[in-house]
Amino acid sequence: MDCLLLPEAQGLDGELEVSLPLKRKISLCSCGTCGSEEAKYKCPRCMKYSCSLPCVKKHKVESACNGVRDKTAFVPLNTFGDIDLLNDYRFLEDAGRVSDCALRDSTLPRNTTNKHLNFLKNRARDYDINLKILPIGFSKRRANTTCYNKREKRFFWHLKLVFPHCKAEYTEKRVPDDRTLGEILKHYIDPTESDPTIRQRLKEYVGSSCDVKVFMEAEKKAPGPKRYDELDTSKNLRENFKKKTIMEFPTLYVTLKGEDMGVVDQENRPSPSVL
Repeated sequence: MDCLLLPEAQGLDGELEVSLPLKRKISLCSCGTCGSEEAKYKCPRCMKYSCSLPCVKKHKVESACNGVRDKTAFVPLNTFGDIDLLNDYRFLEDAGRVSDCALRDSTLPRNTTNKHLNFLKNRARDYDINLKILPIGFSKRRANTTCYNKREKRFFWHLKLVFPHCKAEYTEKRVPDDRTLGEILKHYIDPTESDPTIRQRLKEYVGSSCDVKVFMEAEKKAPGPKRYDELDTSKNLRENFKKKTIMEFPTLYVTLKGEDMGVVDQENRPSPSVL
């Protein structure tokens, strides 16, 4: 074992030599990569020991480890200590510092969509539609493809169609506002004109294609149960959306006649499919 020799100490009994063991920084263990040398380094991310730089690089390649401590890793409450609390505090400080630097950096591109969004809301107001826009970062904001064509003077809506009885969802993009709901549903539930794959999945609707009802969730102004507005399948989108509030884009629920929207299962949501 390595020893530390202290200077000679003079005493009554003459010369005295004192030796103390050196304190090791890493526990006595072998390299986790080659297994033949004593460990000198420990990976901050996976806590694996290495003996040299080549072993460190080899460990990163074999384990797909970047060697950076995971600042958001889950720590059980029974093992959470002062060090973990300090790490969380430093992480929040770093996040705040990066955000502040981004706001101060004049070379970074700025959000220029406010003018476009205000234009959409103003055009919707002309048609007596209350269009609401979510803040940047919401998934519904990112997915929305609704636009307004100045030349044709009409909206092209992003629609989400939900068929609760078959647990199916589909997305239609850029649907002109002069199309009727009946024309839109033909692609899904018409016995002859619908897509064969979709027809097979929505066979419960195809057998009752003439007996369907379409609802749109009404945006709530106060806490309470969900409310739905029934739409007319013979009217176009512009007429159906008149005097209604739409959050980003409409979500339409297609049900069979005789079914109450109050009993439709809204918790078991199907996975979306994009046409």
